[in-house]
Amino acid sequence: MDSTAGDRFVIEGGHPIGGEVTPSGNKNEALPLLAASLLVSGSVVIDNVPRIRDVSTLIELIRPLGVDIDWSGEHAVAVDASRLRESCPDAALAAEIRASFLLAAPLLARTGLAVLPRPGGDKIGRRRLDTHLLALRELGASITLDDAYYRLKVSGRFRGTEVFLDEASVTGTETAVMAAATADGRTRLLNAASEPHVQGLCHALNAMGARIRGIGSNVLEIDGVRELHPARHRVGPDHIEVGSFVAVAAMTGGELRVRDVAPDHLRMIRMVFARLGVETAIAGTTLRVPAAQKRVIVADIDGGIAKVDDAPWPGFPADLTALALVLATQCEGTVLIHEKLFESRLFFVDSLIAMGARIVLSDPHRALVIGPSRLHGATIVSPDIRAGMAMIAAALAAHGRSVIRNVQQVDRGYERVDERLRSLGARLARK
Repeated sequence: MDSTAGDRFVIEGGHPIGGEVTPSGNKNEALPLLAASLLVSGSVVIDNVPRIRDVSTLIELIRPLGVDIDWSGEHAVAVDASRLRESCPDAALAAEIRASFLLAAPLLARTGLAVLPRPGGDKIGRRRLDTHLLALRELGASITLDDAYYRLKVSGRFRGTEVFLDEASVTGTETAVMAAATADGRTRLLNAASEPHVQGLCHALNAMGARIRGIGSNVLEIDGVRELHPARHRVGPDHIEVGSFVAVAAMTGGELRVRDVAPDHLRMIRMVFARLGVETAIAGTTLRVPAAQKRVIVADIDGGIAKVDDAPWPGFPADLTALALVLATQCEGTVLIHEKLFESRLFFVDSLIAMGARIVLSDPHRALVIGPSRLHGATIVSPDIRAGMAMIAAALAAHGRSVIRNVQQVDRGYERVDERLRSLGARLARK
């Protein structure tokens, strides 16, 4: 179960984090897979699902639609949407998570109607839905919007066509793929996102009988089928969680082994961490973080200031930008952190500055970090999932006691993070 017993962590920093850990299933693969299961009139089993708040919320959102859905194992969810009948998910629950909008395409495909509120999620800046809506419209849906709800309709089946996405949106791509899977005819999806979790969704849909080609590229060709059939799929390891644990170990000086990773998903993450002076090694599917890292930032070849910037896959993931920034505070040298995607994601640096970090917030998207800084404990608030994990990392590396409030945000994306960090040597209590 996800941990929600208390709303704050009390952390005594300055102790190495090391040992062995296995990453949870990828949150951003599990959520669209739960939605995609509604496309099947029959049983779908999803393995390696993380026990986190966002998953629990989506399950509670789906169940009243006439769907049999529940945990069939410690990390397995069984879904049977044979009796799917409702098209209007609970507005209050849907407004809690952005993933609620992933229900649009499956509900339209199965019932012809979807009524959804404006979705919630992390407050990291404006997160437009235009890519989803434009793709659905191209595939045959009609859309009306009032102050609170999107009302979408489709007559009969979606119609296959060529769709050029206006941005390489992950969830926009997932919405378009789910709609096209049972459309009438062929869909050619251009400027598609290709992150590991998008690939996972496509492979799962193919296991259900979809015909998707080009998986892993930015051009997907989808031949619509009349219906999908029951299947079983295992969610891949969460590369964001892997990167988070690597950063914590490197900052605190511990030696860490992360088992059951997908090495190909870590290429850019390891490259960027190496730029910050953090070396890692991979043997098979185990990643090792040696103790006592140099943590010296590598300048550009011409001597210019190093830069870490996020980008669509295979670029550095935006969800690790906050962790890279915190890691940089413990590295010798100067680096420019450039968060290109969300205009509010870097505002948490005020808390880091209060802890002793030397950071110049140049504008909403760029921060100059000069390290290393001796961080000291403080009372801070977790603003979102990723910044919350970054603040935990800072507190673990800091000298003295820190209190992090609003940790329910972190529970949304990291399974039992307090228990798992304690098993690695963290002095951390939930209160």
